[in-house]
Amino acid sequence: MKEVHNTDIAKILHEIALYLEMQSVPFKPRAYEKVAEVIEGLAEPVADIYSRGGLAALKDIPGVGASIAEKIEEFLTKGKVAEHEALKKKTPVDLESFAGIEGVGPKSILKLYRELGIKNAGELEKAAKAGKVREVEGFGAKKEEGILAGIEFMRRSAGRLLISEAMPHVRALEARLREVPGVEKVIVAGSARRRKETIGDIDILAIAKEPARLMEYFVGMKGVERVHAHGPTKSSVRLSLGLDADLRVVPAESYGAALNYFTGSKDHNVALRQIAIKKGLKLNEYGLFETRGTTRTGRGQTQKEKMVAGKTEEEVYKVLGLDYIEPELRENTGEIEATLRHSLPELITYDALQGDLQMHSNWTDGKFSIEEMAKGAAARGLKYIAITDHTKRLAMTHGLDEKRIQMQWKEIDAVNKKLKGTVAVLKGTECDILKDGTLDFPDEILAKLDIAGVSVHSYFNLPREAQTERIVRAMRNPHADILFHPTGRIVGKRDPYDVDMEELIRAANKTGTCLEVDAFDRLDLKDEYVRKCVEAGVKFAIDSDAHAPAHFGYLEYGIAQARRGWAAKEDVINAWPLDEMLKFLKRN
Repeated sequence: MKEVHNTDIAKILHEIALYLEMQSVPFKPRAYEKVAEVIEGLAEPVADIYSRGGLAALKDIPGVGASIAEKIEEFLTKGKVAEHEALKKKTPVDLESFAGIEGVGPKSILKLYRELGIKNAGELEKAAKAGKVREVEGFGAKKEEGILAGIEFMRRSAGRLLISEAMPHVRALEARLREVPGVEKVIVAGSARRRKETIGDIDILAIAKEPARLMEYFVGMKGVERVHAHGPTKSSVRLSLGLDADLRVVPAESYGAALNYFTGSKDHNVALRQIAIKKGLKLNEYGLFETRGTTRTGRGQTQKEKMVAGKTEEEVYKVLGLDYIEPELRENTGEIEATLRHSLPELITYDALQGDLQMHSNWTDGKFSIEEMAKGAAARGLKYIAITDHTKRLAMTHGLDEKRIQMQWKEIDAVNKKLKGTVAVLKGTECDILKDGTLDFPDEILAKLDIAGVSVHSYFNLPREAQTERIVRAMRNPHADILFHPTGRIVGKRDPYDVDMEELIRAANKTGTCLEVDAFDRLDLKDEYVRKCVEAGVKFAIDSDAHAPAHFGYLEYGIAQARRGWAAKEDVINAWPLDEMLKFLKRN
């Protein structure tokens, strides 16, 4: 049986929840979703937890009761879950193929199956192109067009994994290869090391005393679906998670040069090689070489070469006359020129955040209580959080009205009293920006909050000028502290709405509004806009947009996004102590 990852277990639980939701089963879908999100965020493989302690250990996972524990055990031991198979037989649709198509939820999938017999995204596309979907009650022409756009977007994103989806697998792979006898070093290079938004393949470098032994393990390990190539120092495989992985064993003296070469980017490497040539040197994956004249042989002339650097990346950069450049910056977008001037920024570190200023509780579309979220944040080392549940305009999330948010404040007060000294819980909101740029809460409510985030959740198709003016008007509100996920995109699922980001950054500068890097599946702001904010002096927050305590782990990827945008600690307000952060907000 193939190796079982936490993502495999979470997927099965997600699907059970969706099937139950199709049937309008109360409560149970939420329980399955809650556990699925917990498992997605676990650092330890559930398979290891089960191996160590059996069914009892599974019940110790937060939210896992006896029934769900038995299903997880069933999946781990049999590779399938009987209830999942029965639900799938009752409604034989390919849920995975629909994932990521904007606006196609479980109830829509069920309706399309019953009305048109649609079982997968391919059949949905064919029906939509034939104009059949618009004829189904509750859909219409506009939704049909949106479905086709969503399918096309999904197709463009195929073959790549979001960084937050890929990195748990990358780290697990690194850890397994390090355990092979004789292995001295293992590191994943490429786009994963540069922390790009999505990962298309995995490039692994290693130093090993017995390369052949490592290669045998690599091509034969669990999770390998196909072997593309198997050699003494290089092998290539297809992994069950849908990505190709290449493993190279390199000599210790060339490790730094190889790591630099295979980390990339290609444009960065070209720039480094040009600098080497100007210095009379040659740079490749084997090292940095000094050429020392020519020698005539029977086959012609050959250059004599002496390696002058290659063991570490640092020495390669030093011999080239450059300061070390962090992997996230290696895109040839000015980092070479900056290091020649010794003016590279000191990037925000991965442990710098003291707070998280966007998250959701079970008052709206989160699945955990405020206390559970607060304890989860404290366990991650955070010192403060803001509960920013949705407002009434977003009815599908059971958004808060003026009465309910004031009731929520009382619960926050009680949690702060109970958890005093561990983590501070701030009263916040993710207030909807209405079509005309006004906000979903009146100023008298916004004024009483510790922090107010504002965001767009509707009218994505407004013309560029209207969308921009709408958001700028919201930013002018004296209580709007942060513009959450400013362009509305979801990586691999939804394109950004058409908005003039240059104008939003100018408006942020004038109004004192911070912009956000949403670390979840949005990674919005994107890195180029983060850099424009840094250059303009606009501050921003890096937030998890957590709907469960496990989601605080996504903060790492928001930090990576900020680093790729050249951000330092002083640019990020929730990297500051609580009092300093609160004093900075424009409401103060």
